[in-house]
Amino acid sequence: MSGVLPTNLCHTSPSLKELYLGMNSISGLIPNSIPNCSQLTILSIGDNKFSGYIPTDLGNLRLLESIRLLSNNLTNAPSSPNMGFLTSLSNCRSLTHLSISDNPLYGVIPSSVGNLSSLLERFSAGRCKLNGTIPDQIGDLIGLTVLALDENELSGNIPLSIKHLHKLERLYLVDNMLQGPILKMSNLGAAISRDLSMNQLSGSIASSIGKLQSLANLSLANNSLEGSIPVSMGNMISLVTLDLSHNNLSGSIPKSLEALQHLNYFNVSFNNLSGEIPSGGSFKIFTVDSFKGNVALCGIPRFHVPICPDVSDHRLKRKKKVQVLFIAFGVVAFISIVCLAFIFVRYKRKDKKVREVVEMISIVPERISYYELMQATEQFSESNLLGTGSSCSVYKGILNNGKVIAVKVFNLHLEGISKIFDVECEILCSIRHRCLNSVISCCSKEEFKALVREYMPNGNLEKWLHSDNYFLNFMERLNIMINVASALEYLHGGYSAPIVHFGIAKLLCDGDSMVLTNTLGTLGYIAPEYGSEGVVSTRCDVYSYGVMLMEVFTRKKPSDNMFVGDLSLKTWIERLVPEFTYQVIDANLVMNVDEEQGDKIVDFTSSISELALKCCADPSYERTTKKDALAELQKV
Repeated sequence: MSGVLPTNLCHTSPSLKELYLGMNSISGLIPNSIPNCSQLTILSIGDNKFSGYIPTDLGNLRLLESIRLLSNNLTNAPSSPNMGFLTSLSNCRSLTHLSISDNPLYGVIPSSVGNLSSLLERFSAGRCKLNGTIPDQIGDLIGLTVLALDENELSGNIPLSIKHLHKLERLYLVDNMLQGPILKMSNLGAAISRDLSMNQLSGSIASSIGKLQSLANLSLANNSLEGSIPVSMGNMISLVTLDLSHNNLSGSIPKSLEALQHLNYFNVSFNNLSGEIPSGGSFKIFTVDSFKGNVALCGIPRFHVPICPDVSDHRLKRKKKVQVLFIAFGVVAFISIVCLAFIFVRYKRKDKKVREVVEMISIVPERISYYELMQATEQFSESNLLGTGSSCSVYKGILNNGKVIAVKVFNLHLEGISKIFDVECEILCSIRHRCLNSVISCCSKEEFKALVREYMPNGNLEKWLHSDNYFLNFMERLNIMINVASALEYLHGGYSAPIVHFGIAKLLCDGDSMVLTNTLGTLGYIAPEYGSEGVVSTRCDVYSYGVMLMEVFTRKKPSDNMFVGDLSLKTWIERLVPEFTYQVIDANLVMNVDEEQGDKIVDFTSSISELALKCCADPSYERTTKKDALAELQKV
């Protein structure tokens, strides 16, 4: 909706209790008659084009519970330049939600902020061009669960009074000019997310931080913190992301962090850390990007750092001890062996053969015969057909032992299909990743070739995304795409040679790209350089993944009938994101959720859509990497 609100809005509707006008294009001033709506409990006009002043008499609405003025062009009245409207809101004793973010308010936060309702749970004033300090009275808002003052020009110290906010779950002070020591946050036991990055905080991180066992996300990046990383951080059992990059931290990375089972993003790059990088726990999934800019670190070669000297010395000393023992007992052992050799030689040969057979049995995958596959699929009946592609058909089967399988039968009438089968066998039988469907066995005859894989009982993404009887919520879709990104990152860099999962797995043995003459992949997902030059590279996968990201969160296929002429799924999103993300998001994602949750989902989808566009950049060298895409999604 566009236009302006009538000036007599509350004269004609004095009994108005809830006003929802968010996410439109309404402009003009907030009507002066608003304070006459004495029954109003909810005022939600965020994400519009309102301008002018925030009325200083909003406090006349004593029943107000929620005020959402975010993302407009509102300013402070000249008569009260320092957010004087906050003083009047102290009359609203039922106020639980106050969101004024993304408005050019300027000014400072008045000390009267402490007079707001003790029931206030959420206070958001990010990106409002605020300056000055955070008043101590902020600690009087004991009901706060969310305090967002990010991306302003706030200076001075973080007030110690924040320690009184025992219910505070999320604190966002990122990108200000705050100084002084970092809080001791042990009193904030309800903490879930803390972002104090991009300030001028100094001092050390207190060991009491380990008491925050509910904290999932902590960012102290881009500050001037010194000292060591507390060993007690290993007690923060809920941590999912930890960013301490771009500080002056020294000492070693505590091995206690290996105990953090949920940690999937870790960054201590560009500090003065030294010593060995832990290699257990979640450190098995971290890459060199987590540790860059620390010249004194050492560890395993995968982190692109020197091998630790103490480790090498320890191994050398142990080797020398072993050599001394061998020399000391060598003579006695030699005599004993000579005496017993003749007696045991036959038994040893026999035992060796038996052992070799056992090892072969454990290494070679279970072999399944053509006859067993015929039985399992009921002679490859139509009722067991799961799907058909250009080069194969997939059937559901049940083996005699009750195991459910999926049988991928190759169409041998196609030219070169035997080579394709050999390639898939070579690659898929050797890769191992939690997000990749594993190969159980294969069956190869002159007239029949098939791969036997794990059966996936929940079906495919196509069914869950585009069928009316199935639904995936926002977090389910996000987790799926994180898992897909994780699997592709493994295929691109976790194997002896990169693997492109583009239509069919391809080994890139000659550099990072190769030229093919036959058409692979699905139209709408194919990168431009493949269509024009036939070049397949890991960047093609990134492009296809970007298209898939768009589809998952818009529920629009690239082949949708709406995309004609110059309009494609990509150009459609380019035109509408981020300002009008709500027009591209799958409407199902914001159904049956409250307004606050809906706003969050739209914001997150906007970030994801922008990432998808980075994945689909043309030319290909401008595309983001799979590793960076995975990190971005994990941050979301």
